[in-house]
Amino acid sequence: MNKINTNQLPIWEQPYEKCEKYGVTALSDVDLLAVIIRSGTRELNSIDLARKLLSSHPIHKGLLGLSRLSLEELMEIKGIGKVKAIQILCILELSKRLSKRNFETFLTLDSPKSIADYFMEEMRHLEREVIVLLVFNGKHRLIKSIPISQGTVNSSITTPREILTLALRYEAVYIVLLHNHPSGDATESSSDLKFTKDIQNACKLIGIELSDHIIIGDHCYTSLKEKGYL
Repeated sequence: MNKINTNQLPIWEQPYEKCEKYGVTALSDVDLLAVIIRSGTRELNSIDLARKLLSSHPIHKGLLGLSRLSLEELMEIKGIGKVKAIQILCILELSKRLSKRNFETFLTLDSPKSIADYFMEEMRHLEREVIVLLVFNGKHRLIKSIPISQGTVNSSITTPREILTLALRYEAVYIVLLHNHPSGDATESSSDLKFTKDIQNACKLIGIELSDHIIIGDHCYTSLKEKGYL
């Protein structure tokens, strides 16, 4: 079976022509990805290769699955060499940063929702649990966000000492903890509650407030402060 080149497709299936005539918003995820990878293989044109890419993750499909593929996994796909794989990863990273910059324009991290929204795109795709420490000053301004732990698929590894050492280094008045659940379910676990209580007790000893512990899921979050645990 011969491959059909993209320029042999009807105009409504040609991504470049579709973009020029109808605007970029008219392009599907497949079209956009086909423009990025530009060329296919002997067997597949760029659109077919884009479809293959978007269905490559064993569990997650579409852009969510694509965002979870590593450089090595992308390069295992026939037609995707190192250059194309790096280009795809760079585009995905740009989209995450753009999402974050949109929040920064009107950034006020004064509620669990505002904090969760700001870190959502950065953390909801992670395949391992990561803890992030947010350090605030007395004027409620964020001094620094610090990734401090990367664990397994369902647990992260850190200690109250590590967290408090960083909080003291940056002269925190209060801190907020975030961590993600790779499953996408932001429901707190018993270990989440125990860890939070241990940090809260340690903070009280040195006069730093643990203001909240926020769990990031897939387009959802849980605030332990809102649920009355803090």
